[in-house]
Amino acid sequence: MEQLIAFIEEALGLGDINDGIAIALFIVIILIGVVSIFAFGVEIALAIKYVRFNRVQNSRGQNGEEIARDLLDKEGLNHIRVSVTGSFLFGNSYSHYFKKVRLRRWTVKKRSISSLAMAAQKSSLAVLDKEGDKDMKTRIALTPLIYFGPLAFVPLVIIGIGLDIVLFHTIGVFSIILTALGLLFYLVSFIMSIMVLKTEKKAQEKAIEVMRRDNLANEEEIGMCKELFRLYNIEYINDMVIALLELIYRVLLLFASMSSSSSSSRD
Repeated sequence: MEQLIAFIEEALGLGDINDGIAIALFIVIILIGVVSIFAFGVEIALAIKYVRFNRVQNSRGQNGEEIARDLLDKEGLNHIRVSVTGSFLFGNSYSHYFKKVRLRRWTVKKRSISSLAMAAQKSSLAVLDKEGDKDMKTRIALTPLIYFGPLAFVPLVIIGIGLDIVLFHTIGVFSIILTALGLLFYLVSFIMSIMVLKTEKKAQEKAIEVMRRDNLANEEEIGMCKELFRLYNIEYINDMVIALLELIYRVLLLFASMSSSSSSSRD
């Protein structure tokens, strides 16, 4: 056990830290690794299923752009544009701020099951927005933080340490305050993951309802769409778990740093 604790201290570049914190850090790091490997497997399974269903033509004979446009127009959302994206950041998505449904380049013109599923589901997010769904409102409000919040963590910690060294010649109050602010961003990221999962599931249910209502798909095709949606939901849950584990890791790292500083000052 002592060797393990010594290894953790050396790996993290910390001095003498509390044994309990060191063990907790080790467990969390292992869990992050395990969940990340599982998430990678899910991403591969999703990609395979997505490509496979993108080769199966839907019975409606419409491509993704046409399906999304028809659904939006029927819901009175003529102002929402349907755009093509090859972006890794956005992919198939709905943007409240830019008033558009984005569909991937290899999906938007395909008359496939994947294009049907993505066009109907992402357009249904726009419908939830129009209806003023409370979870959708929360998601929209937090969207800027989900992209930029976690990226701010490292700069905030560096600024805090820099201010402490310049003003106090030690790690102190600014490091703790700005690190805590960084942790808040991670907490928001976790909350956002929950909102994303809830709204995506609502949009999936609405998409299935619309497919049946407007005869966009038969039951076999709806079953295929549900398979895709299920894999996406697992991916969202993975993101949520990883966000929570990263939050715990950052909190433990903060306590470890404080414990190490406290031990150094006593010496």
